[in-house]
Amino acid sequence: MRGKRSTLTQAPEWQALWPGPSPAQAEPLLKALHILTAEGRLNQDSRRKLKQVLHLHESIRRSLETAWEVTPDPLLADLGAGKSYLGLILYDLLIGPSGKGSVTSIETRPELNEAAARIAGQCGFKRMAFLTGAIGQVALDRPVTAVTALHACDTATDDAIAFALRHEAALVVLVPCCQAEVARQLEAVREHPLRQLWRHPIQRREFGSHITNVIRALVLEAAGYKVRVTELIGWEHSMKNELIIAERHQRSNPQAQRQLDALLQQMPVRPLCARQLSVCN
Repeated sequence: MRGKRSTLTQAPEWQALWPGPSPAQAEPLLKALHILTAEGRLNQDSRRKLKQVLHLHESIRRSLETAWEVTPDPLLADLGAGKSYLGLILYDLLIGPSGKGSVTSIETRPELNEAAARIAGQCGFKRMAFLTGAIGQVALDRPVTAVTALHACDTATDDAIAFALRHEAALVVLVPCCQAEVARQLEAVREHPLRQLWRHPIQRREFGSHITNVIRALVLEAAGYKVRVTELIGWEHSMKNELIIAERHQRSNPQAQRQLDALLQQMPVRPLCARQLSVCN
């Protein structure tokens, strides 16, 4: 009997996690994404992926709902979309039920876009588009309401920031991953008063990631965004766990720009996002 009760409680586990009003309607989508097995169950890896996406949804839900309410024809751009887990799930939970707006997923690998487009078609997600190309090389001919970039590796997160600024996004949501650019810059710095902070390779990688995200947040603040930096989900689920949420409140912030300039004067590095901002200015 003990084993039988365990079997019965495992089947609806994902339904308890799902924030939508009708979890059963989401089951075909989650199976198509291979988050659920054919039997409607979660394995350990898919549970981790689902929890990440749903926690991100909960963290930005109110901001997205507000942006959708005040914008006549809102657009979410999901950058470095991969298999489009995030875009498809946000469409199912928010954008589809809202009755307006659209999602454009941008990904460099055409086979992933083709697979995601098939899933969108099967689920009846008519207001989704899939573009193939690098983030820095794709330009949309209209303003973008919200930009998301989940685990965009290395400088792809910087490209996402530049994309958001070019398209005047009201909301920017970033989960950076694998920041290597600044670590490479730090490796070349042999003489500096703060070199002990990054002398050892493991500390160089961690410090490089940290200072990169600090500068990214300041770049967004200088561009007029109110920025929150928090964790995406428990560290046991992902080590790439920093969540940056930026909501635009003004055209620019001179005080944040001065703070960014002062930090860059002390650091012997220039992340791509800082170089891109100076070009924009």
